[in-house]
Amino acid sequence: MKNKAGRSILRKPYHWFIQGLKNEKTQWITIPAFAVVLSILVGSLVILLLGRNPFTAYYAILQGAGLALKPNYAGGTNLLTDFTSFLDALAPMIFAALAITVAFKAGMFNIGVAGQMLMGGFVATVVIGYSGLTAFLAKPLVLVVALVVGALAGGFIGFLKHRFNISEVVSTIMLNYIFANATSYFIKTYYINPVSRQSEQIEAAASLTLKGIRVAGIRIDIPLGIFLAIGIALLMHFILAKTRLGFEIKAVGSNKKAAKYAGINIGKTIVLTMMISGGLAGLAGATYYLGYFGSIQPGVLAGLGFDAIATSLLGNNHPLGIILASILITTLDKGATYMSSRVGVVREISGVITSLILLFSATGAYIRYRVEKVKDMEQQVDAAEEPAQKGGGQK
Repeated sequence: MKNKAGRSILRKPYHWFIQGLKNEKTQWITIPAFAVVLSILVGSLVILLLGRNPFTAYYAILQGAGLALKPNYAGGTNLLTDFTSFLDALAPMIFAALAITVAFKAGMFNIGVAGQMLMGGFVATVVIGYSGLTAFLAKPLVLVVALVVGALAGGFIGFLKHRFNISEVVSTIMLNYIFANATSYFIKTYYINPVSRQSEQIEAAASLTLKGIRVAGIRIDIPLGIFLAIGIALLMHFILAKTRLGFEIKAVGSNKKAAKYAGINIGKTIVLTMMISGGLAGLAGATYYLGYFGSIQPGVLAGLGFDAIATSLLGNNHPLGIILASILITTLDKGATYMSSRVGVVREISGVITSLILLFSATGAYIRYRVEKVKDMEQQVDAAEEPAQKGGGQK
């Protein structure tokens, strides 16, 4: 009779899996991992319905991203070439997702990351990218300029939110169009390349990617931004978890009235948070436009700025989780074209899988709710058994 009342209910097949989700300290990774597994399974069903082998399709994605060997390579390239290109694309994704996360922590939705990326990248390109400065000066200045421009753009959005209560969603969407059209005008008027119809390539000294480097006869691109991106992610984790600023940001995001009662300056925190978010978006623009691409397509906002929303949600708005989520989303994006050509599965399927990841990531709150219900049930069963066990001991 000992476990008949309650434990039998808890011994359902899913119980052991839920046990692995119960630890609150690791939920930042276990719940997103669960969402990824669900999305991959559903994505496999979609691929099966298309008459293709899911294992072959997913392996082709890894090959295209540079995380698995291809059957053959062009002259002077190998797996290392593809992998360094993957790291080059990964750096701006981490920065962009961090920008989304910082805003989320304060209860803000910075949907304008793509525009802030573009503005930071454009100003850095014009001011430093064509300046003729040496690499020793140009590379750090590229980051500083993009950071400052992005922070000013984000701070302006925060000011509008605090001073006039203008929704940051509306202001960021409007600024996205303003930034896209303003930069497009200047590029087409002064900096257009007549052949590519994009902005002129930046000088090599200002590039954040060392392109065409030969290592043992193999050509690779060395992305300098990836080291900074991982370092900034670790720094943001420390700031949000261990500092007063991080506490104030999270307090404002949780309950503005309670935060104000506790003596936190709401307006200052909102503006400062958006400045940090915009600065991170500016760094994403620097590593994207002056690293991964080296030029700017006029009038086009980088899709990466919007993919970062899914990345942030998948990473559970945790800076360390974002690194892992960025790896997954970048893998899907980079490997989609190769999957299409190799397996015959249309490129858009990777977008479907990414959307499924976002959909299942959004169920994180429900998963926590179910886990808490199981924990409460266990506590009730334990509380009911304890008197019986004591009574049996006395006998």
